[in-house]
Amino acid sequence: MKNYDVLVIGPVSLDHNIDCEGNERHELGGAVVASGFAAARSGARTAVFTKSNPADADVQARFAGSGADVYWAASSATCAIRNQYFTPDKEKRQCTSLGVCDPFTFQELPAVKADIYHFAGLVYGDFDGALFKQAAEHGKVAVDVQCLLRCVEPDGSMGFHDWSEKTQYLPYIDYLKTDAAEAEILTGLRDREEAARLLHSWGAKEVLITHNTEVLVYDGQRVYTCPIKARSLVGRTGRGDTTFAGYITERQRTGVAQALLYATALVSLKMETPGPYQGTREDVLDYIRTFYGTAAE
Repeated sequence: MKNYDVLVIGPVSLDHNIDCEGNERHELGGAVVASGFAAARSGARTAVFTKSNPADADVQARFAGSGADVYWAASSATCAIRNQYFTPDKEKRQCTSLGVCDPFTFQELPAVKADIYHFAGLVYGDFDGALFKQAAEHGKVAVDVQCLLRCVEPDGSMGFHDWSEKTQYLPYIDYLKTDAAEAEILTGLRDREEAARLLHSWGAKEVLITHNTEVLVYDGQRVYTCPIKARSLVGRTGRGDTTFAGYITERQRTGVAQALLYATALVSLKMETPGPYQGTREDVLDYIRTFYGTAAE
């Protein structure tokens, strides 16, 4: 049985991205792609498990050069999303579903040992809470909450709704990632520090909240923050996925502050180039020395 630092689980997506100037980009993306590249290129022993319709995408080719081992299963449909961005910073967008992947089950995961099960879904229904409980019996559980809040409406539009089972399943989650808007949906709180504290009180052991200015982590004892210092936002897509993968894998090496610093520098560097992170761990360390100089506060 192969051993990995992290097993990233989630559907690939046929992405159609349109920026505020009307420029279009078609690519095979999804949280599993951005997360898989970020973890593997940072030096973590990384496996990816994804699903798609084999007629739609060459999954193995998409992960070429990532350094991750790829495991795959067939789905009746491939996830497909149209993202229309309305501002240069890509903070405002409209997402439309063009296809939804079959739900994931624990039984279909590859027979490997992983220190972390990283659930990188895209829409509600990719996973259910019971899957997190099952994974917690085998390793640490990391969940990006987007896939528990973003729901496909009957007309294909995507709306965000609270996760009704959050208090039942948050206690099984070691690392929980949200952005500022998702944290407010979950908690009703706009203050990110207060939201992180509440999510922790409901059971999540470490809470990471991304914002366009900084990344915040609360571990039950202290709130840590680190500023984003990207010089360009052309690679904004995949920001949260890159940050989270960088944090949870680095967290196995070091403490919260250093893991947060690495993850924030990683995503700052990644956002300067479209697509998943293609650099190296040393590139991130160089970026830290150049633009941060000291550890996160």
